[in-house]
Amino acid sequence: MRTEKVIDHIVHWLKEYAIQAKMSGFVVGVSGGIDSAVTSSLCARTGLQTLCVKMPIHQAQSQVTRAQEHIAQLKKRFPNVSDTKVDLTPVFEAFKTTAPKSDSQAKLDLALANTRARLRMTTLYYLAGIHGYLVAGTGNKVEDFGVGFYTKYGDGGVDVSPIADLLKSQVYALGKAIEVPNSILVAAPTDGLFGDSRSDEDQIGASYDELEWAMKMKDKGKNIDDFEGRQQEVFKIFNHLNTVNQHKMNPIPVCEIPVDLL
Repeated sequence: MRTEKVIDHIVHWLKEYAIQAKMSGFVVGVSGGIDSAVTSSLCARTGLQTLCVKMPIHQAQSQVTRAQEHIAQLKKRFPNVSDTKVDLTPVFEAFKTTAPKSDSQAKLDLALANTRARLRMTTLYYLAGIHGYLVAGTGNKVEDFGVGFYTKYGDGGVDVSPIADLLKSQVYALGKAIEVPNSILVAAPTDGLFGDSRSDEDQIGASYDELEWAMKMKDKGKNIDDFEGRQQEVFKIFNHLNTVNQHKMNPIPVCEIPVDLL
């Protein structure tokens, strides 16, 4: 990958899109992870206003610290970068108190995790609305089009997706080139939606390197019988998630009414 050329291409794309949309900048939710760090850095390079938003909900201190470190160095480098913090913990707790409970703890935990993401999406769009900014998405290619590892209408609800055509390894390559803090580069990827230390790999059952391999094998037309051992297990995980999460990746189905019924 021609890293510097890719960076320039994305920055130009972001700037041109914002100008054509008559928007004055971008708002990015910064979590302390590599994807949001790279996305906010790319937005900053456009020269347009870039608002980095911290939205803790019972967040692990390590994630908060990494986000703060990244934002601080970004503000030193780019005068167009600003930041704000919206503590959504009270909102989340109020929702939990008001909303009906579930008999299934697993379903409840997942629903609440997705609720966190949707509260953050609502916050980003509120800030985008009052400033005239675009919401910049932070999903990469493996998450968005491989395994669907994101929340529908949560972190999947965005205006632009600058890194969605990049594999996770390519996002890391961009991160190194644009001087993302090392603490972020070496941290285990996590969505931070469960309020504990579980990583993305813990949730998915495979690392991003493994998922990238499986995605490439699927694109080549391979099937599960072509592999054995760990490779077969990873390919099975990828295929399963790719199948069950198609509802996230495909357009919302519309019930078309026959003409003779109208």
